[in-house]
Amino acid sequence: MNWISTVEDLGRILAGLVFTDGAGETIDVDDAFARLIEQTSALRTGRGSAFFVGNGASATMASHYAADLAKNGGIRAEVFTDPALLTAYSNDLDYESAFAESIRLRACPGDMLIAISSSGQSPNILNAARAARERELTVVTLSGMDRDNELRKLGDLNAYVAASTYSRAETSHTAVLHHWLDNLVI
Repeated sequence: MNWISTVEDLGRILAGLVFTDGAGETIDVDDAFARLIEQTSALRTGRGSAFFVGNGASATMASHYAADLAKNGGIRAEVFTDPALLTAYSNDLDYESAFAESIRLRACPGDMLIAISSSGQSPNILNAARAARERELTVVTLSGMDRDNELRKLGDLNAYVAASTYSRAETSHTAVLHHWLDNLVI
């Protein structure tokens, strides 16, 4: 595939971004971003926190956007990728529970979880989203691959890209996260 084909493919995927609400109803993309910005701004005024989770490249994105949200948005943001914390929970519980346990111990009602999973099927991400719902957090999900992936059913706002590869999902999720933060701090 040449560069122009790659750009065109990414453009098609991004133009097809779909947001759904907690009931699975489709929301206009610009309206969804407006809701997300409003909910995130409420964290700032209410002194709430945003928690980001992801695996692999999505963990790197989680760290990147948590830093941007804190530095540029003035909102407390945290990721659970500290090696000591992650390995302790994984060893004492299991890897599938590591993020969920962090949510249970650190999050408060009204906080926000941003859960990033290219496949939308990662057990530790799904468990984190479930724990966040139990703790009454606003849950925002980013997923790709299978349109009916499990993560897409767990959020209050669910961003889905019809990407069939991890590289396309990851690149698209980066664009979605940048758009959110760029418009939050304007």
